[in-house]
Amino acid sequence: MSRIAYVNGLFLPFDQAAVHIEDRGYQFADGVYEVMAISQGRILDEQGHLDRLDRSLAELSIAWPMSRVALVLVIDRLVRRNRVANGIVYLQVTRGVSRRDHAFPAGLRPSLVMTVRAGRPASASLAEVGARVITIPDIRWRRCDIKSVALLPNVLGKQAARLAGAYEAWMVDENGLVTEGTSTNAWIVTAAGRLVTHQAGHAILNGVTRMSILTLAHSLGMEVDERPFGVAEAKAAPEAFLTSTTSYVLPVVSIDGDPVGDGKPGPLTLRLRHAYIQRMARR
Repeated sequence: MSRIAYVNGLFLPFDQAAVHIEDRGYQFADGVYEVMAISQGRILDEQGHLDRLDRSLAELSIAWPMSRVALVLVIDRLVRRNRVANGIVYLQVTRGVSRRDHAFPAGLRPSLVMTVRAGRPASASLAEVGARVITIPDIRWRRCDIKSVALLPNVLGKQAARLAGAYEAWMVDENGLVTEGTSTNAWIVTAAGRLVTHQAGHAILNGVTRMSILTLAHSLGMEVDERPFGVAEAKAAPEAFLTSTTSYVLPVVSIDGDPVGDGKPGPLTLRLRHAYIQRMARR
C-alpha cells in the first residue's frame, strides 16, 4: 500500500505531497511540529502533544490551522488510511505562504502537513544493552521550549553522535550543565536513588514523555529532583537514561566513552521502562 500524506486539507499520495516554494517554514523555519507515537493504532499522549502544539503556536503567534477537535479527526483518518498500527505521526504547522520578507504580514493562513510512518521505538535489544551518548556544546537559540522546526544544531549534534558510534548527543551549556539531548530529555539517577532531570523552562523542550515519566515516577514512589546536572555528575552517577516519544525510557551506559555505573542498564531505569510500556498497553 502506498503512503498517504495530508497537505492543507488534501489527502495525497506521499510522492505527490508538496508545499509552496514561499512557505515560511521552508524559507525561514517559521513553524512548529509534533511527533506522536502510534501504538496498536492509537496515538499515545495525544492530548499532551496537542497541548504543547497549542503552546508553541501561541509563542510564535501562529494561528491553529483548524480546530483542535477537527485536527484529532484528521490525524485519526490519516493513521487509518495508512493502515499503521505502530509508528509515528509527524505534524507540522507553519505561518503560511507569503512574499519573502523577514517581517510577516497579518492574517496569513497557516500551512498544515502531516505524514505517518510505520515502525517501532528504540528496540528492546538496545534497551537491554543500553545506549551510548557523547556531549557537545549547546549552541541553540534561547527558546528551546518552543518545538520549532529550526533544528540545525540538533541535526549537527545527532550526526556527531552517529559518527562517534553513539545513539545520542547530550548538549552542555556555557556553565558545563547538561540541558538535554538533540531529540531526547536527559536523566540521571543519584546514589541515593533520586531521579534528576533539567527543570522545564526556556533551556529545554518539555518532552511529553518526560512529563509522563515524572507522573509515573511519583506514582511508583520515586523521588525526583528537577534541576540541572553537570557532565562530571552524570559520569559518576550509578544510572542514566533518556526519554522521548520514539525511545520511551532508554538506558544510557556510557558518556563520552566513560561507563555509567557498571556499564549496564540500571535496575531503576529498567523498572521505569517496564512500567511505562505497561502503562501504554493499558491505554
